Parts: sequence; C-alpha cells; structure tokens
Amino acid sequence: MPRRECAPAATAATARTLPELDAAIEACRACPRLVAWREEQGRVKVARFRNEDYWAKPVPGFGDPAARIVLVGLAPGAHGSNRTGRMFTGDASGDFLFPALHAVGLGSQPDARRRGDGLELRGCRIISAVRCAPPANKPTPDEQARCRPYLERELALLPNAPVLVALGSIGWDATLKALAALGHPVPKPKPRFGHGSEAAIGPYTLVGSYHPSQQNTFTGKLTQPMLQAVLRRAIELAAG
Repeated sequence: MPRRECAPAATAATARTLPELDAAIEACRACPRLVAWREEQGRVKVARFRNEDYWAKPVPGFGDPAARIVLVGLAPGAHGSNRTGRMFTGDASGDFLFPALHAVGLGSQPDARRRGDGLELRGCRIISAVRCAPPANKPTPDEQARCRPYLERELALLPNAPVLVALGSIGWDATLKALAALGHPVPKPKPRFGHGSEAAIGPYTLVGSYHPSQQNTFTGKLTQPMLQAVLRRAIELAAG
C-alpha cells in the first residue's frame, strides 16, 4: 500500500505534549518537493559525511521543555540537521549559534556535533519555521504555510516562554503568523524585522536577529557580540 501522507494541521492540533508533537513532525510527508529533497540528500550525501547515516526526516524542536526563550530558525540544513536530526547541529550556522548560546549561559557547551553529544539547552528551545531541509534553503510560501501548524502548536505547548527570538526574516514572519493564529493579533503597522527589533504581541515579546548563516557571518553582517547582545536581551526580557 502507498504511504499515507499526514495532515499537518490535524496532527499538530491533536498533539497534547511535546513528545507527541515531535513524533507527528518526524512522520510528516505533506510536502512532496521537500520529502524528495531531504531524502535525496540523505542518499547522495557529501564527501565529508559519506560514511554517516542521515536523519533525512523532518526535524523536531530541541531544548528545555520549560523554556522561557524560544529561538525560531528558518529550516534544517541539507547536511546539518537533516543529517544529524537535531536543530542547528552539524553545520556552519550551528557552529556560530551554539558558542553564543554557551557564552550567555543558555547552552551547556559551545559546540554541537550530533545527537547524544551531551549538549543541553538551559531555559531555551530551538524550533524552526519549516521542519524539512528545502532546496537552496528556500521553502516556498505554500510549504511554509503547510508547516506552520507545527510552529503554532509548539508555541502553545511552551506556556512558560514569553520571549521569542526570530533568527532571520522568515522566522520573524512565521512567528507573527503563528501568534495571530493563536489569538494574538499582529499590531498595525506590521512590526518590521531587523537585528535587535522588538515587538510586543499579546503576552509575548518577539526579538529579531540576523540568521547565523555563513552569508551573514562571513561578511560580518552578524558577529558574535551582535548575536550575544540579542540573546542577553532575550534573557533580560524573560527574567522580567
């Protein structure tokens, strides 16, 4: 029998716990283009990881279930978390993000290589707007919309987290739409994304940061002091 595709809105809506939501995310095959791409990357691999088994599935959230701060990224990297199965783990973006989290006290160690490497997040959780690795790191608007119920449900299952940090403009826009769906209307005019931008939306404060991609870090658009400053601001807001 052909494999039945899951319905993101239904599985997200019925998840009562984070483990249930994680299982629903991992089983999802709702976007044919993304399914094909993530699985192809797991078969073809790249030379430096040719001996590794790829996760090649949607990637669930990672971190403290009692988090006060939630980081919202874009999507898994083809040879990063699509390989390791853990958010931001095993690629250049994670190599930049995790030292910053460690420096401000949100991570137990400054590096993240694989699941089971001992890394723990303290008071924060990392999720993403889209849970499958997209070609060229560019999910389509339809794919973003189809995946958004998972973001909505995960935020609802993290009631202790009043501070949301959007890593990049796609994470910012996805979070605004998710909050609106949860009954927290977006202010007008719509809050604009920028590094260090803040927006109060219902019980939440949304904080913006440039994404820790090589495009931003290699050019100096995002530096460690800049990212750490945003994270320290998030900690300050969460403590208030």
